Formats: sequence, structure tokens, C-alpha cells
Amino acid sequence: MALLQPKRTKYRKTFKGVRTGIATRSNKLAFGTFGLKVMEAGWISARQLEAARRAMAHFTQRGGRIWIRIFPDKPITKHPAESRMGSGKGDVEGYVAVVKRGQLVFEMGAIDRGVAQEALRLAAHKLPVATKFIEKGE
Repeated sequence: MALLQPKRTKYRKTFKGVRTGIATRSNKLAFGTFGLKVMEAGWISARQLEAARRAMAHFTQRGGRIWIRIFPDKPITKHPAESRMGSGKGDVEGYVAVVKRGQLVFEMGAIDRGVAQEALRLAAHKLPVATKFIEKGE
């Protein structure tokens, strides 16, 4: 399982940041006919993204096209279990993609509406944020 993560980063660890706001970019369909739009701000981990992608690919039997519109580039740190308080920031555990309300996570094309809707519904169950199915012309 090849998880998405940056090849190299300028800084090894980052601050938590603010998880609010409405997306002004990546909020309209650009590649496909159907999409999955995020309805609340949050973090989507590389593992969750891969699980959602696999669910979609499995359901469509690798038919149609799938575009992933987000990339997990934010490192998340964690202290080991049963370690004492203090002693600095923990080690990098994985990467997450920061998503805002209205941002597109996946797009699909070259596929029937019913199949795309069900595939995106299955993918939505793997994500920790509320989502909505959209199609071109909405």
C-alpha cells in the first residue's frame, strides 16, 4: 500500500494551524463529471484517502477515471505511548491533507451517474468529514 506523502519538505514538523474557512480554490469540477465535496473543515489522513480511493476503484471494477484533488502534505506528530510529559514535540507519525468547506476531494468521469454516485458514497464512508455528491452543472 503506497500512501501519499511528500518526497521532501522544507520543515520536518509544522504547527497545527486553523481548521476553519470556506474553500476558494479546488471548489468546482475541473476534470470529471461527478465529484465528492467536503461540507466541513478538517483533516483527511493519507490512510483515509487511500482507503476511499480503493473503495471507489473496487466498486467501479477500475472503470472510468478517478482524480484525487487533495494531497496530504502536512506532517502530524505523536509522542510514543507511556512517555512522560514535555521533552519537545513528538516524531512525525503520518501526513494529512487540510480540507476546507466546499473543497473537492475526488472527481470521476467516463462512468454512469448511478455507478459514480454509489462509488463516491462508499468513499465518503471512509472519510472523517461530511461530504456531498455533486455533478457538472450544479
